[in-house]
Amino acid sequence: MRSGLPVDTGAATNAAAPERGPQPPPARRAAPTVARRTWRRALRRDWQLYSLAVLPLLFFLVFRYLPMLGNVIAFRRFQPGGSIFGEYWVGLRYFRMFLSDPTFWHVFTNTLVLGALTLLFCFPLPIVLALLLNEVRTRKLKQLVQSVSYLPHFLSIVIVAAMVMELVSVEGTVNQLVRAAGGEAVPFLQRPEWFRTIYVSSEVWQTVGWGTILYLAALTTIDEDLYEAARIDGANRWRQTWHVTLPGIRPTMVTLLILNIGAFLAVGFEKILLLYNPLTYPTADVISTYLFRMGFGSSNFSYAAAIGLFEAVIGLILVLSANLIARRTVGTSLW
Repeated sequence: MRSGLPVDTGAATNAAAPERGPQPPPARRAAPTVARRTWRRALRRDWQLYSLAVLPLLFFLVFRYLPMLGNVIAFRRFQPGGSIFGEYWVGLRYFRMFLSDPTFWHVFTNTLVLGALTLLFCFPLPIVLALLLNEVRTRKLKQLVQSVSYLPHFLSIVIVAAMVMELVSVEGTVNQLVRAAGGEAVPFLQRPEWFRTIYVSSEVWQTVGWGTILYLAALTTIDEDLYEAARIDGANRWRQTWHVTLPGIRPTMVTLLILNIGAFLAVGFEKILLLYNPLTYPTADVISTYLFRMGFGSSNFSYAAAIGLFEAVIGLILVLSANLIARRTVGTSLW
């Protein structure tokens, strides 16, 4: 017998179904598998391109990372012919030695001065040259200036040092001009007060053109509509450079500045080693040449390793600090 009352089938079903608590979210296990498959697929597809990175990676592994193991001799007594990791532990003995050595602080001061002068001249001059070349409308003249300016970058350090020595020697071109002007020949490479000028000038001549290429490449990425809008607003060439060009190449400027600051203490070891002599030690001797003499001249490898480790730590601190300051002030950084 059917009743006239409606039957709530949903309630009956809910009553019959067992009560379930809150379900946990499904575990995400597919993402690593998908990423792994994507990486394998990309490796199979572009293995020729990835193979090009093998030699650079091996280079950095063999010549950059494996030698870091040798830093342990900065804390151990190393004797030639013994263990490559030193004979016994001496702790911070060698660090205390060079921190209390007046000669070390003298070469440290020379390093700071030469590094500051190199950064002061070699960093902004490529920017200035790139801005000037950007205004040249004659294509052949622009190509000629570029070729002449960046060719010295491809010369060997030995060749550059030999050219500098010939130019500033007693019978060189510079002294011939001095004699023609009525002066007396000056032995520039034997005068400590002239070494910094000679070194920085050679660095400018050798590196400015190459740095200009990087900034010229960055200038090509600036939108021409920005210059058009600036001209409509009445901006002249100087204001266009200040408000459009320089902000457009700012990321490149900051990146190169951070890299230059990282190499602040590692001023040109090879060039200084080729140009300096005992007469110019007061202004030419830097940390890298000092530890070279301590290591290979005096065979005190542990002492030299301690100085090199100190220099590397200072360089790391400079890079991290410059990157942090650039990110907080300019908004651009390496990482």
